[in-house]
Amino acid sequence: MNGQADIGQRQVVLSADDYGLAPGVGEAIRALATRGRLNATSCMTTGAFWPGEAAYLRETEAPDFEVGLHLVLTDQPCLTALPKLAPDGRLPSLPRLIGLAYRRQLDVGEITRELSAQLDRFEACWGAPPAFLDGHHHVHQLPVIRDAVREAYRLRLPGVWVRRCTQPLADIFRSRVAVVRASIISAMGWENTRRAAVEGVPGNRWFAGVRDFSGERPYGALMRRWLQQAAPGTLIMCHPGLVDDALVAVDSLTRPRDEEYRFLAGDDFPALLSDCGVQLVAPSKLYLPAR
Repeated sequence: MNGQADIGQRQVVLSADDYGLAPGVGEAIRALATRGRLNATSCMTTGAFWPGEAAYLRETEAPDFEVGLHLVLTDQPCLTALPKLAPDGRLPSLPRLIGLAYRRQLDVGEITRELSAQLDRFEACWGAPPAFLDGHHHVHQLPVIRDAVREAYRLRLPGVWVRRCTQPLADIFRSRVAVVRASIISAMGWENTRRAAVEGVPGNRWFAGVRDFSGERPYGALMRRWLQQAAPGTLIMCHPGLVDDALVAVDSLTRPRDEEYRFLAGDDFPALLSDCGVQLVAPSKLYLPAR
């Protein structure tokens, strides 16, 4: 499903989050990338596994595939001294970070230094700047944090693609997939999307892939919903991975990662893309203005 689009096909990005979190996550993402089942992955650079996982990824031959930075500001160790945000060296939970952001109690200087350090470590191990930028738990779109991201974009990453996490509310309700969670993420992202459009920051037109990880509905059924609704220029996020001891030690999201990997690696996925008239492309193909 890569290469030249057929007439009538909708171009969509499928991007895997959390590369570098654990070896099993990296193994799954690389396997999917080599088969053309993914178009992008965003990388977590704060953990001990990143240097080795970056080396493995550099050796991976993957068609139409791009690598970006997954800005980490929750639940993981930080790279810089953050006396206000992470006095013990560990980043806060997502609910706490959201509260601090909307109360304007984050120190933009701290956020800027940590973002710069994560970019530095990305470039040191990958050998080049990221092709795009997004945020673990979508933190890049929160107040104060988005200001630091905009400054990094201006100074270090001009022209790169920045993820937009907004969806039409009608699509969210029509999909009947994690409606409350998807609505909150989208609502938090509208200001970021508006600013990106005004300032000419490239990014995806719409966003999909939010789920509740309950396992009540098969992942294939969820993907069918997202692909059927995806307008041209949509980015669908995913979280494939193989469960290993390292993943269990650092993250609570385990079994759903394996389920996603098995579906994306299987024969039903390319058939579904064809049925839905979707062509997977790299993020750089979707430098589209918000509308």
